[in-house]
Amino acid sequence: MTKSTDIRVDTWDAGIDFPIFDAKTRSLKKAVLGAAGGVIGANSSKTVVVEALRDINLHLEHGARVGLVGHNGAGKSTLLRLLAGIYEPTQGSCRVKGRVAPVFDLGVGMDPEISGYENIVIRGMFLGMSKREMLKKTDEIAEFSELGDYLNMPLRTYSTGMRVRLALGVVTSIDPEILILDEGIGAVDAEFMKKARTRLQALVERSGILVFASHSNEFLAQLCDRALWIDHGKVRMDGGIEEVVGAYEGPEAAQSVRKVLAELEADKA
Repeated sequence: MTKSTDIRVDTWDAGIDFPIFDAKTRSLKKAVLGAAGGVIGANSSKTVVVEALRDINLHLEHGARVGLVGHNGAGKSTLLRLLAGIYEPTQGSCRVKGRVAPVFDLGVGMDPEISGYENIVIRGMFLGMSKREMLKKTDEIAEFSELGDYLNMPLRTYSTGMRVRLALGVVTSIDPEILILDEGIGAVDAEFMKKARTRLQALVERSGILVFASHSNEFLAQLCDRALWIDHGKVRMDGGIEEVVGAYEGPEAAQSVRKVLAELEADKA
């Protein structure tokens, strides 16, 4: 495992373009799409290009807890995938030092034809853990999921809520150096969600660096102390969580963040 002082995430003027080879440079589709999401232009060969990210300069060290805010299509998920190594920058550069655990889709890495117990091991290995590490965590994950004998059955027999329970149990059991988290928690009951959030908070505390995209300002305030406002593929603002959320959504949103921060401070006292 990388020494904590060596864990880093650095980008220098990083950008990502997605060429659209079957589109015309002048079209109604181009005009409509240009109003939302990334910037659309054309390269020298007249291929339509979506500029998903542009001029991203980000430097994170051990202990960083960064939330991403912005409208759908602004580039938050693209930035997470750049940091996770899924996308390579088409401009600039990106360097990540440390073991990355990307959590974008809770169901990724799970096989519907094998049992819940077997999926615990496979999903954990997908997130960078060893088979031995996951076998040691199996009983604890089983207890958290509350799935009982269903863990011996194929995943295809599970309801959506049961699959989410199992996936959350695995995800929140890992020990990441760099946690890249895209909130995608679905159909579970309120009581279990409260339990899951407590485990997610513990997961963040174990991680060296967190980058978290979410539409829940309260959840962002619980887990992060810094925020980036991503707008049309660029960083529009970088600062404290209350400051950035307030600039993005207005005074009421800032007030809700302030309330969460005050409650966290009271709990520490």
